[in-house]
Amino acid sequence: MTAAPIHLAGERLMLDPAGALIWPETGMLIVADLHLEKGSSYARRGSLLPPWDTKVTLDRLALLLRRWKPRTVVALGDSFHDADGSGRLPRDEVARLASITASVQFVWVQGNHDPSPPEGVGGEWVESFATGSLTFRHEALTRATGEISGHFHPKATIAARAGSVTRACFVTDTRRVLLPAFGAYTGGLDVRDPAIVRLFPRGGRAFLLGKERLFSFPL
Repeated sequence: MTAAPIHLAGERLMLDPAGALIWPETGMLIVADLHLEKGSSYARRGSLLPPWDTKVTLDRLALLLRRWKPRTVVALGDSFHDADGSGRLPRDEVARLASITASVQFVWVQGNHDPSPPEGVGGEWVESFATGSLTFRHEALTRATGEISGHFHPKATIAARAGSVTRACFVTDTRRVLLPAFGAYTGGLDVRDPAIVRLFPRGGRAFLLGKERLFSFPL
């Protein structure tokens, strides 16, 4: 699997095709919008979904931890689909999350779906997180620079031989990186939507997630 290098605020970062951002100099791995226990949240409202979203999402996270061996993991908000999500975690997934957060510095950034600290899974809860020249938050601020955020679940469509392909994507310019949603049960917002376009007034690049690599094109 081939990660793509980018530069932001003088720092060299790597975009992993699995949907995570890596900051090699600091040993940091960043993911956004896990939306753990979204399936059980929908089930409580009568919409039955297969109850495996948390397991699948944490399986993917565990694979990245083995690949990159980070010292710090930052989850950029909406890590749980609602404020009670951590309380609905199956017992084995509680144990797995607790093991992960005990093995690395784990930072939970506040999101709009999970405004309160998760319970019983370890880690540090913050409203936003800044280190060096970079700031990590859930939802982007229009005039921010050196910012890494999630929230919008960006996706893009490109032409292919069989028609077109729509995938989750990173969106970047010289001031910010917008991460794709990492969770198994997450939809997406097209990069042409005004909510995303306003964050990139001078254009930028989208990096579409592929199985083994990223596909980059200008906005």
